[in-house]
Amino acid sequence: MSQLGFSKKEHLTGETRIKKLLSEGDSFVVYPLRIVFTKRLAVQKEANVRVLFSVPKKRFKHAVDRNKIKRQLRESYRKNKSTLFENINNNNKALDIAVLYISNDFYRFESLNKKTQEALTKITNKLE
Repeated sequence: MSQLGFSKKEHLTGETRIKKLLSEGDSFVVYPLRIVFTKRLAVQKEANVRVLFSVPKKRFKHAVDRNKIKRQLRESYRKNKSTLFENINNNNKALDIAVLYISNDFYRFESLNKKTQEALTKITNKLE
């Protein structure tokens, strides 16, 4: 699978999978992000890492604002996911990850990118 893009197979979908992730997953905060993740069995047809990005309507009333933040989060994940993929592929594991935006303020892409790097590093460390 190409590590350059963010394919449809890498999107976390399905109501039951998302509920299970949010109720049973391990979580931590790298402000302004809350990360929830769970290990799962690797399946041949599915991506090893599936990700969900969420920006609450309660904090950002306009869809334009929510979509902009999600776009920035997806791009920062796409740029930094290679370190996570190396660890996952070497250990033959699979992950489901939810990235929840918990701040009331907008952040520049550079700062979100740094926070995403920190979060992915922290996930990698917790898996070892």
